[in-house]
Parts: sequence; C-alpha cells; structure tokens
Amino acid sequence: MALAEAFRAPGHGGLARVGVAVCHGFTGSPVSMRSWSEYLAAEGYAVNMPLLAGHGTTWQDLSRTPWEHWYRDFEAAYLELSARCDAVFVAGLSMGGALALRVAARHPVAGIAVVNPGLTFNDNRAKYAGLLKYVLRSVPAIGDDIKLPGVSEEAYTRTPVAAAHELAKLFTNTVALLPQITAPVLLFRSTVDHVVPDSSVAVIRANIGSADLQVVPLENSYHVATMDNDAALIFSQSSNFFRRHAGVL
Repeated sequence: MALAEAFRAPGHGGLARVGVAVCHGFTGSPVSMRSWSEYLAAEGYAVNMPLLAGHGTTWQDLSRTPWEHWYRDFEAAYLELSARCDAVFVAGLSMGGALALRVAARHPVAGIAVVNPGLTFNDNRAKYAGLLKYVLRSVPAIGDDIKLPGVSEEAYTRTPVAAAHELAKLFTNTVALLPQITAPVLLFRSTVDHVVPDSSVAVIRANIGSADLQVVPLENSYHVATMDNDAALIFSQSSNFFRRHAGVL
C-alpha cells in the first residue's frame, strides 16, 4: 500500500525550518499517521515519518524485531530533521507516543505531541509475554479501534507475542526516562480507548519532568484518533502548538 510507506516533506515558506518527526504505532504503519503528516506538510513544516522495522510487511517479521530497532528508525527520522531545521518536534500515536517521549528524553526536541500514548497495557497477559512467546506465537489483532465507520488503519491481523514482550521492555525503559523530559507536551486522550488504558496517562502525569503538560480530551474517537472523528482537532491544535513553541505565530 502506498499509504503504508514512509513519508517525507521538505517544508516550505515560513515553516520550512521547523520539522516534525511523526511515528505510527505497534502492529500498524504510516497509514494511521498519513493524513496528519500530509496536513503538516501542507502547512509548510518539514515532515519525516518512517516505516518502523518489522511493520508494513507481516506479523511474523515483527515477531523477530527487537524494540531497539523501532527506536533506531524513529530516532534517525528525528536526527535527519535536526540536521536541517532550527526546531524539531516529535509526534506519535500509541507506541509511537512512547517512542516520541523516549526521543524527547535523549534529544533537545522543541516539543512533543502524542495521541493516546502507550506506556502500560490493557491486557494482563502482557506481563507474561516473555514466557508465553515460547508457547503462543500470536494473539488476535489490536488494530482498527476506530469509532468512525468504514475506516481501517490496515494493521496486522495478528499480534505476535514475542513483539508484545519487546513492547513491554520499551515501555519499562521509557517510563524510567520520563523525568528527563523537559520539553512542552501536548497529549490528546480519547475518553473511550479499547487499547491503551488510562494508567498510561497517569504514569506520564506522575513522572514527566516537563512543567508544561496539556491534556486534550477527545470525546468522539477511539484509540486510532488520528483517523477518527476528532482528527481535524488533533491536526489544527498540534499545528498551533508547534507554531507557538517554534516562535513563528
């Protein structure tokens, strides 16, 4: 699928020196973030959205991919922008939110915009994934939690248990780094989310080092809110956030 490919835009006009690195979620692909990326590109931002390792192919590929490779791909997207932009923001959905937060803990990002960021699990079996992966290869998919009828993020049809174990390691690692994050954070949170529990946002509130955390409720969307009824709100408010913190309002 063309929409599942990585996306890049060079930027133009007064925002050409402002970059946004965009990250999709676990078992998904750039499909879920394509419209947001295209919106930002049309506004003039330089945009870099990678296809993370193990994604966009088969769930079996994902089962063999360590979390460090997901982080490596997104960090590279950020670094590519930082080499040519004056200010670079990070944005992510779900696991992409965790990766965005981790980049922000390790690099001087200008700000962070995340949608239903994942740092904890809904499924209690996740804590046993390190053992279950030896007897259970996959479980039913977690994709397409979207309220808007007829919309699909084209995620994997199965979730590999080995990859869930890697995801748990990423979450643990990122939570430990939250106190190091000082950049402003804009967090969009769906009031109904069947994938990421409220405890994820609670962990961010309790541990993040930033003094500027704004949580925006999404009343009419489920987990993949970037493709749901509140997508336009996410796009416009995030753009205003980037402009304000880049000093180009």
